[in-house]
Amino acid sequence: MSIDPASIPAPARDAAVPAADSNPAGADIPAGIGSAAAPREHFASRLGFILISAGCAIGLGNVWRFPYIAGEYGGAAFILLYLIFLVILGLPVMVMEFAVGRASQRSAALAFDVLQPSRRWHWFSWWGYIGCMLLMMFYTTVCGWMLAYTAKMATGTFDGLDPEGVGGVFGTMLANPSEMVGWMLAVIVIGFFVCSFGLQKGVERITKIMMICLLGVMGLLVVRSVTLPGAAEGLAFYLVPDFGRMFAGGIGGFGEAVYAAMGQAFFTLSLGISAMEVFGSRIGKQNSLTGEALRICGLDTLVAILAGLIIFPACFAFAVAPDQGPSLVFVTLPNVFNQMPLGQLWGTLFFVFMSFAALSTIIAVFENLITFTMEKWDLSRRDAIKRTAILVTVLSLPCALGFNVLAGVTVPGIGDIQSIEDFIVSNNLLPLGSLLYVVFCVSRKGWGWKNFLAEADTGTGAKFPRWARGWLAFGLPTLIIIIFIMGYVPKIMLWLGLA
Repeated sequence: MSIDPASIPAPARDAAVPAADSNPAGADIPAGIGSAAAPREHFASRLGFILISAGCAIGLGNVWRFPYIAGEYGGAAFILLYLIFLVILGLPVMVMEFAVGRASQRSAALAFDVLQPSRRWHWFSWWGYIGCMLLMMFYTTVCGWMLAYTAKMATGTFDGLDPEGVGGVFGTMLANPSEMVGWMLAVIVIGFFVCSFGLQKGVERITKIMMICLLGVMGLLVVRSVTLPGAAEGLAFYLVPDFGRMFAGGIGGFGEAVYAAMGQAFFTLSLGISAMEVFGSRIGKQNSLTGEALRICGLDTLVAILAGLIIFPACFAFAVAPDQGPSLVFVTLPNVFNQMPLGQLWGTLFFVFMSFAALSTIIAVFENLITFTMEKWDLSRRDAIKRTAILVTVLSLPCALGFNVLAGVTVPGIGDIQSIEDFIVSNNLLPLGSLLYVVFCVSRKGWGWKNFLAEADTGTGAKFPRWARGWLAFGLPTLIIIIFIMGYVPKIMLWLGLA
């Protein structure tokens, strides 16, 4: 997916278009826009908002990607680089999504019409809906893997298996269409069942419990991992700053580390598809949005770092290479647990943690899709759930069957159905959607800088830096475009036979 930079509205102010800045941030919602007059359910507590937003951001990439690339590019040296990009790249876009939601008090279905009454941006409402739907088309299958492995680990499926046998369990599961579809359906039923109770009684209550349990289970696993004999070598590899590894290969190697840090900081928060915007529409104005975004980014980073404290000491303790990608979770770690005292218990707890991390994202995005449907077509929650559940189920089937019945469906340079769907979301909708959020919030042809800043700074807490406007207008879009282009470079080289 590509875009002509010339087609993006310029961030410069246009004196002939005063409409956006004349619409005050947080102004009354214009009558006649969907169900805008209906009472809006808000989070029962600030903690609920923070944990649910963090739960949406915390995903499986925190576990199987962040620890590996941190270790590969210098441990703590890479983490420092990652944190810099998180602040200058991910944080501003998160604040923008929250600001759009809180000012409009609507999901992406109506937010852009409310804040930009000329309807110049009304088409952008569909970007988030399509992005979230595409994300669920493959994430329901991946979450199903976590539930399946929780059950397999708890019932002793891996007991006595050698490394080849452990790998065979994963391959057998993928090749079984009924098992794949069955676990995918279980995820969908759990997610929509939670959402059926509403925001406070369902989504907020259950997600708070899952997130607290997730952090508790991670704490136990960290203690177990770092106290294993031989764990110190893994801790040193992961946490001791090693700029030699970061600069391995000279300037080119450092460039790879910078791009890896930039990409991880950007993609970890799932920005650009309005996944966060809807939660901003469910909160009051007591606290500034920059402060809230800092807390959520901090919690997301904490989980990623803790995942490394679980994985690296355990892998080094048992002389197992911490491979990148799904094989780390479904092949490498089960082998580690097989060698560990009480390994079945620790393995089960690990996949419980993984299931909670995945389900928190599922529930949050389902709530986004349900809210969008309710507002766009003025439906009740019950009817919106029925419509959305059917659509998600039907659209998730190709991915679940893409490893068996539909295994022949591939795109050269990208891969199977899951890889195709992931590529569309991660390499296209996330970066381009984030770029458009920046344009909307900075340009007078969108919502406008003054309106965005007023909304972001409303309430107590950290304020958004006013001096950052130049960075948001030029520096941030440049980084996002670089991320977008770099996502295509290896694909293009492969297609041209240069890789």
